[in-house]
Amino acid sequence: MKKFVEELRWRGMLHDIMPGTEEQLAKEVTSAYIGFDPTADSLHIGSLVQIILLMHFQKHGHKPIALIGGATGMIGDPSGKSSERNLLDEETLAKNIAGVKSQLERFLDFSSNTKNAAELVNNYDWMKNLTFLDFARDIGKHITVNYMMAKDSVKKRLSSESNVGMSFTEFTYQLVQGYDFLHLYKEKNCKLQIGGSDQWGNITTGTELVRRIAKGKAYALTCPLITKADGTKFGKTEGGNIWLDANRTSPYKFYQFWFNAKDEDAENYIKKFTFLDKETIENLIKEHKGNEHLRLLQKKIGEEVTIMTHGKEAYENALKASNILFGKSTTSDLKTLDEQTFLDVFEGVPQAEISKADLEKGIDIITALNEKSGFLKSNGEARRALKENSISVNKEKVKETMVLSTNDLIADKFILLQRGKRNYFLLKVV
Repeated sequence: MKKFVEELRWRGMLHDIMPGTEEQLAKEVTSAYIGFDPTADSLHIGSLVQIILLMHFQKHGHKPIALIGGATGMIGDPSGKSSERNLLDEETLAKNIAGVKSQLERFLDFSSNTKNAAELVNNYDWMKNLTFLDFARDIGKHITVNYMMAKDSVKKRLSSESNVGMSFTEFTYQLVQGYDFLHLYKEKNCKLQIGGSDQWGNITTGTELVRRIAKGKAYALTCPLITKADGTKFGKTEGGNIWLDANRTSPYKFYQFWFNAKDEDAENYIKKFTFLDKETIENLIKEHKGNEHLRLLQKKIGEEVTIMTHGKEAYENALKASNILFGKSTTSDLKTLDEQTFLDVFEGVPQAEISKADLEKGIDIITALNEKSGFLKSNGEARRALKENSISVNKEKVKETMVLSTNDLIADKFILLQRGKRNYFLLKVV
């Protein structure tokens, strides 16, 4: 069971570890928890490392506990933040918790009867009846202000460089998180908390509360925060977060995020985001070098992570959608795409609207290319392009006799016009 820490080491997923942690894991099946903030009704790929840490923990025979911060989500953690987070109302929080819970169940085994079946907890369940006076008397008196002020997350926000300051609410966050650890230690025999490197201060406050109040020994382990080689924030794109919810980020866009990773990042990602063994990864990296144009690493990461998150069928559809832009597809491939994926693939492609009534009557291809769309400048240009065999409808070459009908619709709404390899236009039925 000691191999869990060794696994993290070679994958570059170990940042800090409290002395005695490896010995504890080698001794017995151990429970460990990671907290997830319900700031939205979906997690994004910034949370994927934490999920994978729990998956590794379970694969190595230990018991993972996923804590959803129903109570702490009402406060906001200052760690790594330059300003205070908006607080959430109970209705929004309940919706977010339900969404996060359903996602975690995709990655961890909560259902088995084994000793190390995963468990899901919500800290609101033990915080809701705790009064401020009880908390101040039973918890607050055990940790000094000096101890709390020494934490990096607090010092950074109170430094002269920061004009924001810190509210009392945020200042007490580490005590509240520490209380979670104490509660889980007492009620679930949870002896380890895992988190990102920015959580070290909060986690060690928890181990201190266990030592001072429960007279016990608890442990801490953190992983490095994921950074990109160019210094930009991991998981962020021009379009915003990459979500684990297919309705927020389609499997196609999710796959594309990994496929478009830079080579240096891909070497890092394949260790942290997949469960491929060391030998397989080293061979892939070796094969990738010198053949970077084939994007072997990126394709493999995209495959592994998309299947893990969305399933094999979603991955295959994402791959099919990815091939569409490179000419390796047919009309039947296009027609398997749902509306969102189709729009994701052809994002930014110019569009024109046509009426369904006109389409039911039939629209000849020359009229479609010029008058109905403006894709080509004149009927003459349309005829020349058709004679050159450079016009395609839904990826199939067409002749001047082609008449568009409702049978040509993709996702019941679109027809894809194309001139040459890369010049696209969409007709949208209204």
